[in-house]
Amino acid sequence: MTTTLANRRRPAAGGPEQGRPSRRGGSSASRPGFVWALPASIFFGLFALVPLIAVAVLSFTRWSGLGDPKFVGLKNWEALFADPVMLQSLWLSLLFIALGIVTQTPLSILLGVWAAGNQKNRAILSAIYFVPLLLSSAAISVLWRALLDPNFGIPGQMSWLFGDGNVLGTQTGAIAVLIFVGMWQFTPFHTLIYQGAARQIPHVLYQAASIDGAGTVRQFFSITLPQLKNSIITSVILMVVGGLTTFETVLILTNGGPGTGTTITAFHMYQEAFRRFDFGTGSAIALVLVVISTAISFAVVRVSGYDKMRSSMEGL
Repeated sequence: MTTTLANRRRPAAGGPEQGRPSRRGGSSASRPGFVWALPASIFFGLFALVPLIAVAVLSFTRWSGLGDPKFVGLKNWEALFADPVMLQSLWLSLLFIALGIVTQTPLSILLGVWAAGNQKNRAILSAIYFVPLLLSSAAISVLWRALLDPNFGIPGQMSWLFGDGNVLGTQTGAIAVLIFVGMWQFTPFHTLIYQGAARQIPHVLYQAASIDGAGTVRQFFSITLPQLKNSIITSVILMVVGGLTTFETVLILTNGGPGTGTTITAFHMYQEAFRRFDFGTGSAIALVLVVISTAISFAVVRVSGYDKMRSSMEGL
């Protein structure tokens, strides 16, 4: 009798109690509606879309910041792409992005994987290494400007290595300094990305590889790097956007010099808008930056297959 009652009270396998969709439509746990995204959508519209539209409109005008903007059609755009400094700034920006990726990515991966381990004094060394993340770009630029002073800085005391000590006096030296300072400042940030990703890799993969006789180097290239693929793509996209918007480091360290040797696109936009008071041309340069950064980001996502959003631990 007891068994019969228990069987009657037990729900049928696969019934609504098991979380299957009901006939009336929808499951027992429905997804959040659009209303949940409404606050973020409003915020994004007010502080991103509206200013972007205003900049787009302003790029077809001539405005010095005083009075009313005057519509000039495509004159700003025609002058922009005929300007040799603009074309050079685009090339320099792409060069900065490429050099930043080449120098920061390998170092960040190695440090991130190391920081995810259980080495002795790892936590203390990691905390010291992440100090640059606490400083602003302006403070870091002022610091390195003082350290690289040709008279009182490190180059002046090491003439056997730096020659006359004017490291920022040549285009090659200035670019090298900017790349080094960017690497010193932002490598800890990307290291955090790889550290978090490396800690999510199942340890059972390394155990199986050890049983098969794979050493540390083979495990790194066969397990760690493939599992970090999505993190690498995310880091590269952040480097692309950051490289195109770098400004204060160039302003403080080189001021775009020597000559126009380090005048990247973001700094050129600043010069046109806030030094020459040509906000129409400055707005056009800003739109060029938006288009280039978006195009490169989409290209990276598309080529890498990141848009499919497949987990690197799928099947485990």
